[in-house]
Amino acid sequence: MLPFRRAITNLAAAPAIAAMGIAALPAHAAEVDIQATGPVVELSVMQQVMGDPDKATVGAGVTTQAPTAQAAMQQNAAQMDKVLARLDALGIERDYVQTSGIRLNPQYDYRDGNQPRFTGYEASNNVTIELRDVDAVGGTLDALVQAGATNLTGPNWGIVDDSNAKAQARKAAFDQSMAQARDYARMAGFRDVKLLAVTESMDMAMPVQERAVMIQASSPSPKTPTRPGQVATQVTLSTTFELVR
Repeated sequence: MLPFRRAITNLAAAPAIAAMGIAALPAHAAEVDIQATGPVVELSVMQQVMGDPDKATVGAGVTTQAPTAQAAMQQNAAQMDKVLARLDALGIERDYVQTSGIRLNPQYDYRDGNQPRFTGYEASNNVTIELRDVDAVGGTLDALVQAGATNLTGPNWGIVDDSNAKAQARKAAFDQSMAQARDYARMAGFRDVKLLAVTESMDMAMPVQERAVMIQASSPSPKTPTRPGQVATQVTLSTTFELVR
């Protein structure tokens, strides 16, 4: 029997039937020798399961400018302390708040085509916040702006525990792979297929359409509206089948 050598990597997205004896796939990782006597079919199938999000991730921060680096950082720290204090007051656990970037950069005026003129320093401090109450996203963002936040990003919707959704998507992808492989077997005059290898890749829960919230410090009193919609949990299976008579 001839060995079918498979590299443990993602297989090609398009199905392919190959007679044995053709050059082996290029190896990019550890290899496994799989015994096969007939032609093989390689498939890549993606399935996703839709679900209601139960968390949202947002970014918030403060940007300040001052003539000196020290003044810019000090002003930023004082304003950012107020933002973090508001998060505490809102009851958001500190484990769900993470500093995502602190920056300090000189600023220049490039207008009128003259030599750049130094104008001072800009400091920024941003945090990433995970909110477990999707109905509170708009009100939380408004509260952060009231506390002094000048930078907002998100929300990005997700599912805290998507294991059930992944299991459903995995089964659907496997069933589709098996059905497609058997279709190829019948078209090629074979009776059935034998599974030789399967690899899996997963994507985290993704929003159906990315949504962003844009707020300015002068936003009106009504709460910022948000719509979480649904998110997709996606599983991609790459499979190799032998066609058998």
